Amino acid sequence: MIITCNCGEKKFTLPDNSIPVSGRMVQCGYCGLKWKQFPVDEVKKIQSVSRPKKIVSKQQPIQQKTQKPKKAKKSSVKKTREISLYSPEYLAKKHGIKINETKTQKNIIEKKNDKVSFGFYSSLIVFIFFAVSLSRILYFTQNIIISYIPISEFYLSYFFESIRNIFEIWKNLINY
Repeated sequence: MIITCNCGEKKFTLPDNSIPVSGRMVQCGYCGLKWKQFPVDEVKKIQSVSRPKKIVSKQQPIQQKTQKPKKAKKSSVKKTREISLYSPEYLAKKHGIKINETKTQKNIIEKKNDKVSFGFYSSLIVFIFFAVSLSRILYFTQNIIISYIPISEFYLSYFFESIRNIFEIWKNLINY
């Protein structure tokens, strides 16, 4: 069956049995116009049986009423849930997941107690403390280290000279 939209722009092919004798609401995919479509064969039979008198008059274009979807007003109050979505009862009922609360609570407490985080800034302070302590120990034991390992004199002098240069740079940055 071929039906034509009332706008005249598009034609659609439908199976013969898709539209019942009582008619069916259809909508044009091109313009969005909605109308009640009757089977084409039934319309021809009805017209051939009863022949209305022909009245000669000016034909005016037929305008179909378009039905716009109505917006539903939300006036109902939203009900609160009686059961939490993450409760063990809900998970067991809906998803079949069984949770032992006592074990999970003990595990959470143990994890909180086991977790020791020093943090970035605390680690930085400890690193600086150890670096300063090591340099001070090297400075005071410099003569003893050189007496046991003579080749280390060059490395120690270079290390302390670098530290002096860093302090000079900091002094100049602070002063200016």
